[in-house]
Amino acid sequence: MDLFEQLGPTALGSRLRRLSELMTGQAAEVYSLYNIPFEPRWFPVFYAVAAQPGQPVGEVAKTVGHTHAAVSQVVKELARHGLVQVQRTDGDLRRSVLTLTEAGANLWPALQEQALDVRQATEELLADTRHNLWLAIGEMEYALSRRSLASRVKAVRDQRVAAGVHLLDYAPQHQPDFKRLNVEWIEQHFEVEETDLKSLDHPDEYILQRGGHILLAEYQGQIVGTCALIKMEDDTFELAKMAVSPAAQGLRIGLRLGEAALLKAQALGARRVYLESNTKLKPALSLYHKLGFHKTVAGQPSPYERCNIQMELIFPG
Repeated sequence: MDLFEQLGPTALGSRLRRLSELMTGQAAEVYSLYNIPFEPRWFPVFYAVAAQPGQPVGEVAKTVGHTHAAVSQVVKELARHGLVQVQRTDGDLRRSVLTLTEAGANLWPALQEQALDVRQATEELLADTRHNLWLAIGEMEYALSRRSLASRVKAVRDQRVAAGVHLLDYAPQHQPDFKRLNVEWIEQHFEVEETDLKSLDHPDEYILQRGGHILLAEYQGQIVGTCALIKMEDDTFELAKMAVSPAAQGLRIGLRLGEAALLKAQALGARRVYLESNTKLKPALSLYHKLGFHKTVAGQPSPYERCNIQMELIFPG
C-alpha cells in the first residue's frame, strides 16, 4: 500500500511536496521541448520582473508569495545566468531594483509563447480530473490564511487533552498537593508568607469551615492544579490559591479551574468575586481578564507583601 494512502490527510504536506516534485520534473521536460535553458522554479520571479521591471526584491517576493530569502536566491541564479540584473536607483543608492538583461529580454517572448501552450495543456489536465485542483488550492490557501494548520492541530490536541483533565472537590488527602502546588509557584516568583501557610497547612479550618470551597485538577492520575474560594462576606468570595504545575501548563487547566470556581461561587450565592495578584504575573493577569475580572481600588489592604493589584468580577443581576 502507498504510504500516503495509509497515512491519509495526516501526510497532506508531504503529498503536496511529492506532487510538486513530480510537476517540477515534468516542467523541466517542457522547457527541453522548447530548447529553453531555464529552471522551472525561476519562472515566477522572472515573470514578475519581466511584467513589471524596476521592482526591489521585497516587492517581487510579495508578488510571487515567496520569502525574501528564497527570491534573493533565485535572483542570484538568474543574474549568474545573465537573465536578470540588479541595479541601484539614482535617487537612493541603498535601494536595488531588478530588470531583465538583454539576454533575458530576448528570452521573454519565447517564454510567453511556451506559457500559453502550458496554460492550455494544464486546463485540459484539470478538465480530466473530477476535482479542480487549481480551485481547491485557492480554497486551501484561503482557509489556512484564516486559521493556520498549527492552530487547528493545537485545538484538536487541547480538546483531546481536556478530556483527560478531571476537576475534583477537595478532600483531606489532597492537602499535601494543595500546599505543594501553591508553594511551588510562590517560591518561583516571591517568598512564602505566614498568611500563605495558615490556609495551605490548614485548608479545612481557614477555607472550608468558613464557607469556602477548593477545587483541584487531576491529569493522568496526578493532581496538577488547584484554586480556592475564600468567603469574605455573605455575597463576596475571594478567588485565591490558584496554581497549575509547570508540567501541565498549556493545557488550559487554569481557565477550566477559574470557570468552575466562578460557577461554584454563584451557586454559593456570590454577587462579587475578588482576587489579589502581582503585575509581574502576566499570564495570570491575562487569565483573570479572560474570566471577566477588572482592576479595582475598592479592596481592603492586602495581607500579602507580593500583592500590588486587586481585581473583581461582579455577577450581573
